[in-house]
Amino acid sequence: MKLELTNYKEQEENWPEQGYHIMAQYDDQKIVVYQSYRLAIGNFAVENQFFGGPFSLERMTWIKPNFLWMMYRNGWGTKEGQEVVLAIHLKREAFESYLSNAVYSSFKPELYSSYEAWQEDVTNSDVRLQWDPDHDPYGVKLERRAIQIGLRKEFIKSYASEDILEIEDISQFVKEQYELVKSNNLEELITPLEKPLIFENEKLNTYLKLKE
Repeated sequence: MKLELTNYKEQEENWPEQGYHIMAQYDDQKIVVYQSYRLAIGNFAVENQFFGGPFSLERMTWIKPNFLWMMYRNGWGTKEGQEVVLAIHLKREAFESYLSNAVYSSFKPELYSSYEAWQEDVTNSDVRLQWDPDHDPYGVKLERRAIQIGLRKEFIKSYASEDILEIEDISQFVKEQYELVKSNNLEELITPLEKPLIFENEKLNTYLKLKE
């Protein structure tokens, strides 16, 4: 795998306990996001290195840069239709573009003059932004918030092919780590190396509620 991996317990000690944080594996060129699919979609993506075939460009797709948030949502790859777990290496500039065009999926009175103004933004936007409680390996809710991003129309078309640098099938790795979780052996649990992401664009940081 191209993913950088490390001991969960060791890195967890350095993670923020609360607040809004994009926990992710990234550098100046790329960022890793996660998705889970049924076999037909997942296998096509891995074999062809883009999303096509049975993948729908007409439905919104949600990406998550936080590994454990993805594991909470897909049950460590055990939920029906989410058996193929993918690590998608994305162009960093594309990820930032998504967020620069994102509209919150719920009304934020501090950002909008009215509910109607927010609804109009939602109608016109092709990117959704949502903050949810992050979770530990057991699925226990944390104070820290995790981000997920919904893409549709032109953004999903761009995401599905030209924004991708590489697609990895990490299903076997996920299964192996889930065995450690089930046996309460977090001391040996390995997860992708992640740290909070802060942008150079301070306006974007403020909009996303990100703080160092």
